[in-house]
Amino acid sequence: MNIVKNKFTKIFKELREERGLTKTALAKELGFSHVTLVNWEKGNRTPDVDTMIVIANYFKVTLDFLCGLTDT
Repeated sequence: MNIVKNKFTKIFKELREERGLTKTALAKELGFSHVTLVNWEKGNRTPDVDTMIVIANYFKVTLDFLCGLTDT
């Protein structure tokens, strides 16, 4: 599980930065707290499956991509 967690952390941050979003702005868009996003990006916490679906839909990527299981 740590491999997926580490890949999620990296991919999530890259997606946010590619869109030019601050953690605060993305947190507001997704309906989560700034602290929650900081914890995701630092790898302190991992979102549950339902939240991962929300994130994947927001960025228009698959769950496989978000978890680092595929490159596309």
